[in-house]
Amino acid sequence: MTVVRAAWVVPVDRRPLADGWVAVDAGRVVAVGNGPVPAGLGGPTRDLGQVALLPGLVNAHVHLELSWLRNRVPPATAFTSWVKQLFAARGASMERPDDPRVLEAAADAAKEARAAGTSAVGDIGNSLASVLPIASSGMRGLVFHELLGFRETTGELVARTGSAREAASRVHARVRVSVAPHAPYSVSPELFEAIRAEVDRSAVPFTSVHVGESPEEMELLAAGTGEWVRLLQWIGAWRDDWQAPGTGPVEYLDALGVIDARTLAVHGVQLADESLERLRARGATLVTCPRSNQWVGVGVPPIERFYEAGVPVAVGTDSLASVEDLNLFSELKAMRWLAPRVPASRFLESATLVGARALGLDNDLGSLTPGKLADIVAVALPGDVTDVEEYLVSGVDTRQVSWAHQA
Repeated sequence: MTVVRAAWVVPVDRRPLADGWVAVDAGRVVAVGNGPVPAGLGGPTRDLGQVALLPGLVNAHVHLELSWLRNRVPPATAFTSWVKQLFAARGASMERPDDPRVLEAAADAAKEARAAGTSAVGDIGNSLASVLPIASSGMRGLVFHELLGFRETTGELVARTGSAREAASRVHARVRVSVAPHAPYSVSPELFEAIRAEVDRSAVPFTSVHVGESPEEMELLAAGTGEWVRLLQWIGAWRDDWQAPGTGPVEYLDALGVIDARTLAVHGVQLADESLERLRARGATLVTCPRSNQWVGVGVPPIERFYEAGVPVAVGTDSLASVEDLNLFSELKAMRWLAPRVPASRFLESATLVGARALGLDNDLGSLTPGKLADIVAVALPGDVTDVEEYLVSGVDTRQVSWAHQA
């Protein structure tokens, strides 16, 4: 048994505790409290002083395999312009799991995320190259094998790629693997339905989809016109028999059976209130990535409307091709700036417990609750902090972050 003391303990599932402590045994939280430690919890005590202890953060949306593109894809004023720059930087082929530049950059990025206080990630990848880097960093994760195919008329792609997912799922117990569609503008209705069927059969029944990210996506689905049509034609991916559904993206995906409580709906910048209500009714989690949204030219997410709608909100950084770093505290700072009326406690819950729940990891992560893994972050505080939750969402530098205990 070990007891870790600190100026503040932020359990997430209850109010912060001044002069708090966390008792740990065999890698799991045994008890949390403040003031004197009960006699029955005897053992060595480490007093970390002027720090806040909180559960490790959960980055619910990141693309680690794109980390080699850091500083190679500049910000844009329109999403399709940014996509063209991404295509140019990536070249003709997708990242390969045996490409040294991809593996090395993914490993460095995973270590960077871990050093910034991240316990787990929801990682999106075309190559499955990130599984070992995530595990080696000390994080846990769910890697979504992302499939694209606007011209696909069957679900054969799902079956053809199944062996790669099976192999990746055996790499390390810390990291599970599922399958996911990319977005409404890059996946055919037939492929969406095949992926959904595969997820339903899977032992890891979670999926993720980019949805409502850009105005161009909204125009494509509403009218079948705009820049996405021209871009898909330019890359030879357009399908002449595809018919615009004449709806918003959430309504379109819901009609295909994609949206449910095991779905992470990522971005949502352009979503109307009724679409947010539909996500809430289906039990889906909305993952917001505000810094990336501004980088790629889709605007700022309506953070306050997300919370007002009652949809569970998790937090992601997106990739290093569209954000400066993988410090989730910086994402919280952006959220605080965009949504000054949302309580800081809600933001912290989004970056921990909501993300863990969305990835099926909440039995072990997301709060300092007895029985959960003791993956505990320590954030150095100045001496005058009275509202620790507000301080934690105001911008924490990685130099302030350390691990009080790692599980």
